[in-house]
Amino acid sequence: MFSIGMFSKINKITTKTLRYYEDIGLLEPEYVDEFTKYRYYTTEQLPKLHQIITLKQMGISLVEIKEIIEKPEEVERILINKEKEILDVIRNEEYKLIKLRNYLKNLKGEVDMNNVIIKSLPKVKIASMRKVLKNYDELFNLFPNVMAGEMMKSGCTCMVPDYCFNIYHDGEYRETDMDVEMCQAINDLKEDTDLLKFKEIDEVENAVCILHNGPYSTLGKTYADAFKWIQDNKYEVIGHFRESYIDGIWNKENEEDWLTEIQIPVKHIL
Repeated sequence: MFSIGMFSKINKITTKTLRYYEDIGLLEPEYVDEFTKYRYYTTEQLPKLHQIITLKQMGISLVEIKEIIEKPEEVERILINKEKEILDVIRNEEYKLIKLRNYLKNLKGEVDMNNVIIKSLPKVKIASMRKVLKNYDELFNLFPNVMAGEMMKSGCTCMVPDYCFNIYHDGEYRETDMDVEMCQAINDLKEDTDLLKFKEIDEVENAVCILHNGPYSTLGKTYADAFKWIQDNKYEVIGHFRESYIDGIWNKENEEDWLTEIQIPVKHIL
């Protein structure tokens, strides 16, 4: 048998920690002297202590370690959950690192991509109209003149804050013959009409979002910047990209004051 002091030295663990493990029922001494209260451990307890140390180094909590020891069948579930937790932390830290490096590059005049962020896109109810359009001019004639009128007929009320966006189904940026679904977030779903479809679209967990200032004729450059950022920072596109219209012809006379957010669903490549 080893005294608690010797056992702690052998395993590079403090006597205070060993006493705490005893208090919570995680690892109790093999023998406690009735008169001196000295605690003694055996070599047979080494594998159990090594298991505790290994799991603790993985970030497994003592509560979960005790559960693993008492219910070995739970070990896979607990470890899989921990793996997901660690991966989430890695993704968050990598994103911080990416933003930091891009900011440093911007300070040196190498790149101007400070307005790129990653965020979730909400689950929303929408009224939508899908068309194949020749160009952007046709797009912005249709929405205010046709879709808005149809929405009024159906008694739609727009969600607040407003979320008006287009979904592009081509899988690539195009300036002509675009397969576009014009969408307006609404409070309640209505019955479909010949022109309008009503549905709920799921949340997008991660989307690379970049702001575009100026006319729609220069959107191509912003898309190119966004896709380059995605490639350089080890992401891949996993869904149809969107354009969310914040300021435009309806409230800004000067095209240079128009503001659009490009939203591209992505996942990180580990």
